[in-house]
Amino acid sequence: FAVYGKGGIGKSTTSSNLSVAFTKLGRRVLQIGCDPKHDSTFTLTKRLVPTVIDVLQSVEFHTEELRPEDYVFEGVGGVMCVEAGGPPAGTGCGGYVVGQTVKLLKEHHLLDDTDVVIFDVLGDVVCGGFAAPLQHADRAVIVTANDFDSIFAMNRIVAAIEAKARNYGVRVGGVVANRSKSTEEVDRFCAATGLERLAHFPDLDAIRRSRLKKATLFEMDETPELEAVKAEYLRLAARLWAGTEGRKASPMADRDIFDFLGFQ
Repeated sequence: FAVYGKGGIGKSTTSSNLSVAFTKLGRRVLQIGCDPKHDSTFTLTKRLVPTVIDVLQSVEFHTEELRPEDYVFEGVGGVMCVEAGGPPAGTGCGGYVVGQTVKLLKEHHLLDDTDVVIFDVLGDVVCGGFAAPLQHADRAVIVTANDFDSIFAMNRIVAAIEAKARNYGVRVGGVVANRSKSTEEVDRFCAATGLERLAHFPDLDAIRRSRLKKATLFEMDETPELEAVKAEYLRLAARLWAGTEGRKASPMADRDIFDFLGFQ
C-alpha cells in the first residue's frame, strides 16, 4: 500500500496505526517512511532512527556493505521500520533517495519477505522518486480531510496514480477521511469520481497527544472515543487485507473540481 495525501493531513499517523492494526491481525509488516523529515515511524520506534541515506553515506554508497539490520528497525508490535531520509532542505532531490531506498529493499528481498508493506509518502508530491512507491504497490490509499485543500490535492494525486496504472499494477484502493467531524464533501467527491471511502477517523485530541507522547493509539489510555478509533483501524486493516477492488477513478480537471467543491 502506498499512502498519499496533502501535507499535514495525518498520513504518518494513519500509516503507523494501520501498521500496528495489521500486526494485531497476525501479519508481518514493513513500514517505509518516504519523507526527508524521516518522522514516519517515530511513534513505532520511539526515536528518529538512522535513515537509508545516513547508512549509505557511512559506507560511501557501497550498498554491498550494508545488511538489513543497518537500516531496518523493529517497532511496536514487531513492525519493521525504514526511513528513507533525504538531503538537507534545499540542497538536493529527496525523490532520488526514495528510489534508492526501494532499490536497496528489493536487493535484500524485504519487499517480498513480509505480508504487508506500507509506503508513507511525502505530501502530495508524486513526481520523480516520490512516485517510485506506485511502481511497487498494489493499492494506493489516499488520506484526506473534509475540506477544499485536502480534496483538491487528492484529485491531483488520483490523476498521478491513474497515469502510473497505465504501466504498473497499482490501482486506487480507496480513501481514508481523517481529522474530520463529517465526510459529506469527501463522499460527494468519491461518488463523482468513482472512489470509495474506506474509513473515517475524527479529529480527537487523543490523536494529537499520541504524537506528542511518541506513541501509537494502541498504546494510549483507553477511552470510549479512542476504543472506537482503534476498532476502526482494525476494521480498515481487515478490509485492506481481504482485498479492495482496484478502482478506475476519473479525476476532474483543476477548474472543474474548483467549481465542484464547496457551496454557495
